[in-house]
Amino acid sequence: MELLNNLALGFHVAMTWQNLLYAFGGAVLGTLIGVLPGLGPVATIAMLLPSIYALDATPALIMLAGIYYGAQYGGSTTAILINVPGESSSVVTAIDGYQMARQGRAGAALAAAGLGSFFAGCVGTVIIAAFAPPLTELAFKFGPAEYFSLMVLGLVGAVVLASGSLVKAISMILLGLLLGQINTDVISGTPRFSFDIPELTDGIGFVVIAMGIFGFGEIIANLGQPAEQREVFTKDVKGLWPTKEDFKEAWPSVLRGTSLGSVLGVLPGGGALLASFASYTLEKKIVKSPRIPFGKGAIQGVAGPEAANNAGAQTSFIPMLTLGIPPNAVMALMVGAMTIKGIQPGPQVMTSNPDLFWGLIASMWVGNLMLVVLNLPLIGVWIKLLTVPYRFLFPAIVTFCCIGTYTLSNNNFDVFMTAAFALVGYVFYKLSCEPAPLLLGFILGPMMEENLRRALLLSRGDWGTFMSRPLSAGLLIAAFLMVVVVMLPSIKNKREEAFQEE
Repeated sequence: MELLNNLALGFHVAMTWQNLLYAFGGAVLGTLIGVLPGLGPVATIAMLLPSIYALDATPALIMLAGIYYGAQYGGSTTAILINVPGESSSVVTAIDGYQMARQGRAGAALAAAGLGSFFAGCVGTVIIAAFAPPLTELAFKFGPAEYFSLMVLGLVGAVVLASGSLVKAISMILLGLLLGQINTDVISGTPRFSFDIPELTDGIGFVVIAMGIFGFGEIIANLGQPAEQREVFTKDVKGLWPTKEDFKEAWPSVLRGTSLGSVLGVLPGGGALLASFASYTLEKKIVKSPRIPFGKGAIQGVAGPEAANNAGAQTSFIPMLTLGIPPNAVMALMVGAMTIKGIQPGPQVMTSNPDLFWGLIASMWVGNLMLVVLNLPLIGVWIKLLTVPYRFLFPAIVTFCCIGTYTLSNNNFDVFMTAAFALVGYVFYKLSCEPAPLLLGFILGPMMEENLRRALLLSRGDWGTFMSRPLSAGLLIAAFLMVVVVMLPSIKNKREEAFQEE
């Protein structure tokens, strides 16, 4: 009964005209920045923080939250249509979604992503409302050792999901981990591997690597083809909606992705990114003989990860609202926004600001409904991009990527770095290396190092701490078992068959 009363209060707050307007504005703006390659919610929310001084706390946070989950919808559009994942959680969507677009099934891919995202978003919102207090207990049990073990499990999962050679996949992860070490040491404050270049002391930006390897690298690879063979996707689109067979294949993946994303989103260090990778790995293990192989346009490879990253995005609000712990960069900005408005993030938000807490939760459901109503009719508009000749399309992609990269820090250096990674991406293309594990290694590398060092500091250098703590030991054993299973001859042969080029 208390839950119903709280939800009634939340909807009473969210359904005011002012809050509806800001929820709609945030959802639309989030979709737009998700669709535009290179522009993500982190940069947009950071740029909009000064504007919230003039707003009350509730509409300000409703708008910023709308931008975040709206970008999860929009990010899948560019990943599917032009193979440019503007957000880290869209990397996995690009693997099969882009192949579906090339086969003329872009509409089905976008619809599966949109409907899966809506369902996962609604379930994630219900979980926040019903299970926030008990789920925070799980997060309380995670110390540095558990975070490190969780990330090890995520990297092992990335090796399993990568197409092609296991050696290449491991090499990609190691390269990503090494690139993640280019920054300033957290404990000593000393720049590492920056070669006296001031711009490298803060590290290389995710967008720089993603735009270079996926966006520019794809363009260079296409320009290397004869004119008649160049393609971003097939112009003949068969239909804007998934078939009955597509729905039948996709809905179990959506349910599994939603469940997985809801759990991983609560854990700081998990969230939408690990959820999408883990969902893709799970789908490839569970779906034994898909009608279309994974990596070749399987709808399960779009529906599952999209549901997972949206569920993870929603439930990542739980540690931020209840513990004051931001599990990702966007939640860190949300904490900053709450501080600007004089609200201390943490357990007291639920009691001292119930209008804000429950109004924000109710606005997420309203915002997700707005997004599905907005996005599904716009599938036809996104499909119109398919008719643009490649000679016009690739300069436009380059321009958007350069604008998006430049706006990160208003520095030409980022644009030059993107160009350098474009060449790296082309080399990967020629060597048939899957770059997705590199991005995961790059993002998790600094967090892994920080938690490893914290765990060793707390245990006074005792490496046994990772096995003496039950949760940490369980995660490491799961990672080890995953490696053992994938190395078994029968599994290895099936994996090679699944990734064989047609």
